[in-house]
Amino acid sequence: MNMMCLFVPAPGVSEEPDDSDVAEERAKIRMGNPDILRKTNDLLLSDVSKFYGSFQAVDQLCVGVKRGECFGLLGVNGAGKTSTFKMLTGDEKISGGEAYVNGLSLKTHMKQAHQIIGYCPQFDALIDNLTGKETLQMYCLLRGIPNSEIPQIINKLADDLLFTKHIDKKVMAYSGGNKRKLSTAVALVGDPPVVYLDEPTTGMDVVAKRHLWNVICQVRDSGKCIVLTSHRFKCLGSPQHLKSKFAEGYTLTIKVNNNSDTDIQAVKEFVRTSLQDAMLREEREGLMTYYIANTTLTWSKMFGMMEEAKTRLSIEDYSLGQTSLEQVRYTFLLLVP
Repeated sequence: MNMMCLFVPAPGVSEEPDDSDVAEERAKIRMGNPDILRKTNDLLLSDVSKFYGSFQAVDQLCVGVKRGECFGLLGVNGAGKTSTFKMLTGDEKISGGEAYVNGLSLKTHMKQAHQIIGYCPQFDALIDNLTGKETLQMYCLLRGIPNSEIPQIINKLADDLLFTKHIDKKVMAYSGGNKRKLSTAVALVGDPPVVYLDEPTTGMDVVAKRHLWNVICQVRDSGKCIVLTSHRFKCLGSPQHLKSKFAEGYTLTIKVNNNSDTDIQAVKEFVRTSLQDAMLREEREGLMTYYIANTTLTWSKMFGMMEEAKTRLSIEDYSLGQTSLEQVRYTFLLLVP
């Protein structure tokens, strides 16, 4: 599956080195031949930055997305994902760097670029007093689609995104999930070669989310370039890549016999001195969850240490296992304000 993702840290939050995928993509863009990069990538960002006054929201973003690829921007709130989309659509000016869609500069040819871009914004830009059908008719006409073809296009989009039974209702009567479906349908009107989807599954139930991801995959397989953001990060890359990147190491969960500060501090001191690389990820009501990055520790040694500690500390129970993608996903969610 041609899906890629970058984890973008919030600007100004950390002095840690770039994420390895971010650094690799940046090096590829900076060292590549500009003419070849513009020809081989439907979307190309080269050191794109955004300032709001003295605050830098986007810091020298480098991305190349080819035809038939789905590219995901992964990051906590405030990392600059929506600011990036606003620059790509012309809602905000690019403060620094260069951006191209199908070889067109977004600094000098934004009007032409608009003709080949589909966009589903983070917050639904819909007219409440129009029906779903009227909304799609309006965008079909704006795209220059002949009147004779419009009914077929509307029916297909509504069928594909599972909101046919709501198509004649006014938008004000739509649920949050159905508004997202309609906004996604608007982005796909006119069969644009480049599609931006900003948090497209917000407000959808599990079944609707799964179906939308299937639709996105079908659109990608038809040769479209898709750029999206999502907190559902497993959809932004292969499980093997995400697990090797974000889920290395072990997860240790310890339940203290009683919730006294003395016993909890004693257990914390044991972990600090015995498992020096362990990081406390969560603590509530005597239940502590640690992430252990040191993969050189053997299972037998860690279990031996925990069994010994259980005999002399107030440890009711513990569990030790490899970090799963769901645990990593939960950790990312804890970072979101």
